[in-house]
Amino acid sequence: MSKTIIQIYEIQTPDEAETMLSIGVDHVGSVLLDRDHWKDPAIRETRRVVETAGACSSLIPLFKDLDAICRTIDYYRPDIIHFCDSFEDVGDLEPECQKYVKLQASIKKRFPQVQIMRSIPIPKTGTAGGIDVLQWAAAFGAVSDYFLTDTLLNSNVGSDAASQPIEGFVGITGQTCDWDMAADLINQSRLPVILAGGLSPENVYEAVCRLRPAGVDSCTLTNALDSKGQPIRFKKDIDKVAHLISEVRRAEQSFGQLINR
Repeated sequence: MSKTIIQIYEIQTPDEAETMLSIGVDHVGSVLLDRDHWKDPAIRETRRVVETAGACSSLIPLFKDLDAICRTIDYYRPDIIHFCDSFEDVGDLEPECQKYVKLQASIKKRFPQVQIMRSIPIPKTGTAGGIDVLQWAAAFGAVSDYFLTDTLLNSNVGSDAASQPIEGFVGITGQTCDWDMAADLINQSRLPVILAGGLSPENVYEAVCRLRPAGVDSCTLTNALDSKGQPIRFKKDIDKVAHLISEVRRAEQSFGQLINR
């Protein structure tokens, strides 16, 4: 059985990256908020720290222009470039997806050493939606190296992508995606699938035991909290991350024992 990848996002400084690596994070993720402020020396140094430690760096650009993305990859040289677009019409994938498939194909040709992670939107638990996750996988499989599940708040066909916390992108909802739909993707995808969407130290043990993904990803629910109990962007709670890691490793031991019986 392979070790479950632990990916933690919103790590923007070298010091925080060193802390995350020291407690066992495998993939250290950073975020670029817009194309006008894409060059951040602190994030580039963060990537260097990750590389020196022999871990994996992942970078999300929250912009969609190919030239800007290529400049970004040239500058940061991440191990993984991660795309998390939230499409406006999930009922008609073909015209909406093809421009992003072409974008990823262009990046693969220009930067063959960089892996591509593609977020697959999945409705939150208990909501109906017109999403076929295997159709998403088929559309992006040839131009991706990883899939990552994440929670789509409004999954009705033809819904507005502005319903997400960041308009035009999926993620940082703090809400759990439909695990049954995620399991379909995990079980049938030829690519490794990172499970994300509302994962916390409290539910990650069950998630790993039940779905056995290639990895888990946490952002919102391992962030520090403000005085009102709300997650603080770009500030991790070290104890929460350490607890999540220990729960993932405990889950691995649990189903490892089942395999060896």
